[in-house]
Amino acid sequence: MNNRKSGTIYEQKAVKWLSANDIKVITTNFRCRFGEIDIVAVDGEYLVFVEVKYRRDTMSGHPAEAVTLRKQKTISKVADYYRITQQIDDDHPVRFDVVAICGDVITWYRDAFSYIRSGY
Repeated sequence: MNNRKSGTIYEQKAVKWLSANDIKVITTNFRCRFGEIDIVAVDGEYLVFVEVKYRRDTMSGHPAEAVTLRKQKTISKVADYYRITQQIDDDHPVRFDVVAICGDVITWYRDAFSYIRSGY
């Protein structure tokens, strides 16, 4: 199975899991020239940008560890673009979450990292 197909399967699992935990999923695989965000959702007053990472096991590290500083910068930049294109105020509260799937275990990290302002 290729990485994109595998990623889609685990992103769908994350969507189901988040939905079962009262998170309203707005869109998946939001893409722009800066990159991609796996899931955009709403949790109460928060607009939530979710990165999904999967590993079969921890032999090459925990999946959450794959959300590096570089990846966080990219997600922040794509989140900026999303908010601009959707006309969402800068004052609207946002959060960056990670859903890590290791084997069959799903771990949801709310507020996994802070917004990183880009210099573009």
